[in-house]
Amino acid sequence: MNPISKKIGGVFIPVRNVENARDWYCDLLGLPTNGDIFFDHIYVLPLEGPNIVLDSKLYSPENIFQVPAFQLNTNDIKQAYQYMIEKNVELITGIEHGHWFNFKDPDGNILMICQ
Repeated sequence: MNPISKKIGGVFIPVRNVENARDWYCDLLGLPTNGDIFFDHIYVLPLEGPNIVLDSKLYSPENIFQVPAFQLNTNDIKQAYQYMIEKNVELITGIEHGHWFNFKDPDGNILMICQ
């Protein structure tokens, strides 16, 4: 029997300041900011599925995501795009092929939302 689970538990995102990143991601995703910061550099965003792990110890300009490492899902790509505009998020593409767009977090990581 293989001891390694066939499930992703979390995706690490390198961030400059874990508190600032926590606040930004929690605001964007509608999550409370009352979780613990572990070891002074890790914050886990509890999601439905794999969690996002913000880690300030991993941050360096070379480590920021130049391409999306994962996608956040939406049931309405146009509504999600408008929401990001209203949040003043840096969008780096329009809605492509009617299904996805890319944006940057405050640390420059490129992320994706997909329908």
